[in-house]
Amino acid sequence: MTKNTPNNWTGRDDAMVENMIRRGASRRELLKMLMASGVGMAVGGSLLTRATQAVAATPVFGGSIKAAGWSSSTADTLDPAKASLSTDYVRCCSFYNRLTFLDEAGVTQMELADSISTDDAQTWEIKLKSDVLFHDGSTMTADDVVYSLKRHLDEAVGSKVNSIAKQMTEITKLDDTTVKIVLAAPNADLPTILALHHFMIIKDGTTDFSKANGTGAFICEVFEPGVRSVAVRNPNYFKGATVYLDSYEYFAIPDNNARVNALLSGDIQVAASVNARSLRMLEGQSSVATSITTSGNYTNLNIRKDLEPGLREGFIEGMKYLVNREAIQKSVFRGLAEIGNDQPVSAANKYHNPNIAPKAYDPEKAKFYFEKSGLLGTEVPIVASDAATSSIDMAMLVQQAGSEIGMNLKVDRVPSDGYWSNYWLSAPVHFGNINPRPTPDILFSLLYSSDAPWNESQYKSEKFDSMLVEARGALDEDKRTSIYWEMQEMIANEAGTIIPAYISNVDAISSKLKGLAPNPLGGQMGYAFAEYVWLDSTA
Repeated sequence: MTKNTPNNWTGRDDAMVENMIRRGASRRELLKMLMASGVGMAVGGSLLTRATQAVAATPVFGGSIKAAGWSSSTADTLDPAKASLSTDYVRCCSFYNRLTFLDEAGVTQMELADSISTDDAQTWEIKLKSDVLFHDGSTMTADDVVYSLKRHLDEAVGSKVNSIAKQMTEITKLDDTTVKIVLAAPNADLPTILALHHFMIIKDGTTDFSKANGTGAFICEVFEPGVRSVAVRNPNYFKGATVYLDSYEYFAIPDNNARVNALLSGDIQVAASVNARSLRMLEGQSSVATSITTSGNYTNLNIRKDLEPGLREGFIEGMKYLVNREAIQKSVFRGLAEIGNDQPVSAANKYHNPNIAPKAYDPEKAKFYFEKSGLLGTEVPIVASDAATSSIDMAMLVQQAGSEIGMNLKVDRVPSDGYWSNYWLSAPVHFGNINPRPTPDILFSLLYSSDAPWNESQYKSEKFDSMLVEARGALDEDKRTSIYWEMQEMIANEAGTIIPAYISNVDAISSKLKGLAPNPLGGQMGYAFAEYVWLDSTA
């Protein structure tokens, strides 16, 4: 073997040491070999530690797991365009692929696309990977991409990203592996937008979503909306032998304590989005681990501006002063959160406006505004549910604060089942729970533009709408940042959405489960965990 020094020890030599560890070489034997090669004791020890960690992190093929999310309903769907719950996103990430995806650092990478290029940010050319197979054995072509993207423009489909997709004025096939997209105006974010869960690619002509015919890492074996799904590894996956699990079962356990207990008992291997209260149950448990992601997830209190009591001048302002953000951060989330300033772009995003001061907790100011609204002493219901992370705890804090100034806030605790279809967006005062989105344009288009599909407070502003279009086409980063900062101020001051904190998502997992990592699209590795995790039989 060639003699090495610490400065010219190579990756090939690292691999050799890892291989010797796998073959059973002892630490003493390896150190003796390293020193004979000119590597000192301290450096040799460091190399061995690194190699040992690499061996321990080596993925293992085989095995099955059960994983539990926190939300589901009978409206669960395998149609990516209509996906809205975490359970939908997890399944779509398993059964389908996107043209692009966001890696752990938030950088846009190619997936089904081989390349995406443009000269002016308005006309884009997408080159597709060749020989990608759908689960039915057919080859993916440009026809499938064109069909998948155009579905979002069809109002009858009911796509959750219709307002975002509308900017695509032309989607055409140039040849079997090339697609052209022309936008209504320049938008440099297009490759990132295509990484959203809704823009999964489906087979041309698909209308039946009782099973998923995608290109993804897993094949759908069982799908029972509101109950469970079972997925088995795709033997023809275009990424090759990169999927480790043989299969996995996914379902929801809405109650946090029940979800954690299922993990502790070994019934499941993933308990997604565990709230701070339930974390106490995990303390000192060697059989479990946690994965923490802080990327812009939040639970917000929504007051519809088109309904009573939101129509009353002063009520929304009063509620903003009644929310004790520091208490929510410390007590409700046990410090696993960052204080929010009533707009959806978190500090993790480069466009976050740090100059917007969160409303201070001021019960006397809140009382002044409630008196102005004529509602002080009147019973006002607040709808909360375990379906919206920690919303019940937050509602109880606000209720207590209200009682101290004579404001009668009644917490209506409703079941998780049906919450998103029956109460979210509908109740006059209610909670939402928004998953991270990678760009302000996506957040604003989904939640705050006048035609946003999830306009939680029914905020309407022609100025905001025009600024959204202007920022989208601004290639000058300073100008774009300036516009986004002003839009965040408008939301904080004018909308009826109160965002007290950006939550650190905590997924609790079995210590045997390896490979889970944070992702800017949210917990459970941006909902794509199943493709990347494995079971360590030695743990």
